[in-house]
Amino acid sequence: MEIRRYALLTYYLVMALCLAAAVLMAVSTGSTPIAWQTILQCTASKLLPAGWVDTSAVTKADEVIVWMIRVPRAVVATFVGAGLATAGALMQGLFRNPLAEPGVTGAGAGAVLGAVLAFVSGWSTRAITTLPICAMAGAFLALALVYTMATRDGVTPVPTLLLAGIATNALLSAVSSLLLSLNIANWQIAHEILYWMMGGLDSRTWTHVWLCAPFVMLGWFAAMIYARELDLIQQGEEVAASLGVDVEKAKRTLIFTAALLTGASVAVAGMIGFVGLVAPHAVRLVLGPSNRRLMPSCAFCGALFLVSCDLIARTIHPPVELRLGVITSLIGGPLFIALLARWHREAAQ
Repeated sequence: MEIRRYALLTYYLVMALCLAAAVLMAVSTGSTPIAWQTILQCTASKLLPAGWVDTSAVTKADEVIVWMIRVPRAVVATFVGAGLATAGALMQGLFRNPLAEPGVTGAGAGAVLGAVLAFVSGWSTRAITTLPICAMAGAFLALALVYTMATRDGVTPVPTLLLAGIATNALLSAVSSLLLSLNIANWQIAHEILYWMMGGLDSRTWTHVWLCAPFVMLGWFAAMIYARELDLIQQGEEVAASLGVDVEKAKRTLIFTAALLTGASVAVAGMIGFVGLVAPHAVRLVLGPSNRRLMPSCAFCGALFLVSCDLIARTIHPPVELRLGVITSLIGGPLFIALLARWHREAAQ
């Protein structure tokens, strides 16, 4: 047990170091390369009391590029990746289905519809916070609709919840596409809606960090607290109930937590695919099915994956920035197929 615990801590440490290196590379790379020493000096000067760090070699341009443009974007990518990966692990565990993903309960489609309504109505131009707030409201309204349809006499069967989520996803996605079609003549609105649907982290600021980070952290802590209950529910609801788990309360909490993580992520990044599919699968192959191990590892893996994909989206075809959702799908799709092929080979042995 001690050796296993030591190996687990080593794994967490390696993942944390890889994530830190990816964030540092993301901040240093771009149309204006920034030395890593400058990045550390600029960041330390903002986080530590005045006078503790010598910033005489840091120019005003470097400070703006690092602290106002690239660091917030990298931080948002970190939290969005961690949130989507954790939500994916929760949904795969609850539905006992490796193909479940963060938006299976309609939260993702609801967030997109909320954002589309903000674009169409013009609310998105009133304040920088309007669009994320509308997206999060859409996510929770979609979850409420799904949960109401799936619940009868205080009981929410998982298969019914899955079917209600699939139907709601299709309906809300169709409404979003309808609004896009009706506004296709207005190039500005259609352009904003289409880019939002493809996902991206361009022009993200510290405001987006504060809109996303608290909810992702709250959701992650809730996922850790209910990891044991999720492990037991995966063995069967009857088994979990016999071991003292309030199954319906646990399911409500897990569903709400996944919706919170998904809504907060989609609210600041748009629709980002495959993070919630690839990260839990990859981690589960390494660490096994225990959700107490999966949750921290999925957060690290999802954050590392999205920060890396965002770096590729910014730099692969300069000066044009590709949409992040396109990059995650192009990379995540083949990775997911490879993981499934490996899983089938291991299952056949």
